[in-house]
Amino acid sequence: MNETIRQLTGDDLQALQDMDTGIDDDYVIRVFDRISTGTNRLFGLFYDGQLASIGGYTVFAGSYAMLGRMRSDMRFRGLHLSSRLMAHVRDAALEHPGIRFVGANTQEFNVPAQRVLEKIGLSRQAELFSAIATNVETFEYGAAPWKKIDSDDEKMRWLETVYIRSGRVFPFECYYPFPASAELFSGQPFADWEFYENPAHDRILITKHDVKKYDYLHTLYPWEDLFEQPGLWETLRAPLEKIRLQSEEGAFVWMDLTRNQAGKLPDQHPFDLPSPWFLYGTDI
Repeated sequence: MNETIRQLTGDDLQALQDMDTGIDDDYVIRVFDRISTGTNRLFGLFYDGQLASIGGYTVFAGSYAMLGRMRSDMRFRGLHLSSRLMAHVRDAALEHPGIRFVGANTQEFNVPAQRVLEKIGLSRQAELFSAIATNVETFEYGAAPWKKIDSDDEKMRWLETVYIRSGRVFPFECYYPFPASAELFSGQPFADWEFYENPAHDRILITKHDVKKYDYLHTLYPWEDLFEQPGLWETLRAPLEKIRLQSEEGAFVWMDLTRNQAGKLPDQHPFDLPSPWFLYGTDI
């Protein structure tokens, strides 16, 4: 049997469409051009000339590579093709200049993907719940929204204090958390992120407009007192409404929560709370 691994190009779209992955309306096919160019790479393992497994990576902030987009043709499963392919993808990511972290994000129920990641030397580093809601007005109780911070120096001070020094994972985008470091934020256009400080100056709420098919107000709050800070939820109303005015599909709040934070959500909360995501990775 002949087995070949190579980077995919636009000429491979038909081969990708011919794969039997069991996934209906696979976004990888719809955005193939985007995820195989620029800072994105997509690789394929060809088995006797037929595309049998795919996977790739994206580089963030010039230093962080996130592996993903693992797909296998069901007719070739059981041959451990994904492990061999993803080892190749990992090595290709490591060759990218300046890489300091290689990771992957997969949900709790996706045990086969976790096995592949462990086989290629990645270990579990963090767990986050992606909580999504149409709105969070049910948590409001009339407090004033928090004050917006405009200074980039102040934003960086908060990132240093809350994330970098503590070694917390920072959800850089929806689906893409990374261990926080100064390198992760170097060159980052802070204009994309909005920082809001509470009246006591000891809490920060970070939001960002992100698009992953739908429009999201990606919201970061790293403390567990989600319901003990007056004005926290009221602060989300204006930026969410701003996104809604520009969105054709509608907008949602997306909050990355720890297990402890998720456990503090009240009964009948408005969030869709699927199984947690596990961040796997290895520092370089």
